[in-house]
Amino acid sequence: MPDVTTSIDPRARIGAVELTVDDLDREREFYERTVGLRTLASSDGRASMGPAGGPAILELVADPGAPPRSPGTTGLFHFAILVPTRADLAAALHRVGDSGWRFSGASDHLVSEALYLSDPEHNGVEIYRDRPREEWDYDDGQIRMATIALDVAGVAGALDGADPASPMTSATRIGHVHLNVSDLVSTESFYAGGLGLDVTVRGYPGALFLAAGGYHHHIGANTWVGEGAPPPPPGALGLRRFEILVSSSDELEAVEKRLRGAGHEVSADAGAIAAVDPSGNQVRVAVGCVDALRE
Repeated sequence: MPDVTTSIDPRARIGAVELTVDDLDREREFYERTVGLRTLASSDGRASMGPAGGPAILELVADPGAPPRSPGTTGLFHFAILVPTRADLAAALHRVGDSGWRFSGASDHLVSEALYLSDPEHNGVEIYRDRPREEWDYDDGQIRMATIALDVAGVAGALDGADPASPMTSATRIGHVHLNVSDLVSTESFYAGGLGLDVTVRGYPGALFLAAGGYHHHIGANTWVGEGAPPPPPGALGLRRFEILVSSSDELEAVEKRLRGAGHEVSADAGAIAAVDPSGNQVRVAVGCVDALRE
């Protein structure tokens, strides 16, 4: 077992997000036509989706008998698809509009520009691009983030030859996952004390942001559905689990030891471990490709 530091592998990033869905065909059509992903593999009620020529970043698992996620419960707030350039964000803006789908929001977060929508089963989806790190600002060591109006016209005009009819570029990845949680104290204990992420932003009311390697956030957490919110019914529609990728088996072992040392139950199989956060969200940590997407 390697020596264990207090911080996760600085190259760690989010891998795939896995959703339980009621209507697999409808969900797959939405992510292909509206979002611009492609079905990379499909069998036995499961579809693996990702950018053309890239890795699977979204796993859809059909379970028509699954109970719905109850209002006011923990789970997925949104998962965020990170595109490499503003031109790619412009293509996403046009693609969603051309499909007839509606956005639920559009924001400038200072470190990023983001578009928001929900899929047909009400799973939150963000599509965003990062500004270069040299343009990020800091307050007392924490990254300065805000939520202000997005320059939608500026984004729309930034196509620069990108074709909205084409699928998302192969460099597209999951940038972060934002969760509804029951409380921020136990959430910080799990994701910082256990997994080893660094807290990057505390300034949002009822929210906490954490990351590896100085990123603005790989994990967002909020109590906006209510302090003490219960988890959804077992096996409910929505988030099944999400993945954090680290660069080596030594890094994986360090995460496992840190989680166990913090009192969290961990299950292990070849090349991966799994744990459940205090709000019932399942996290898989695996060895994988950690090449970060940077503009």
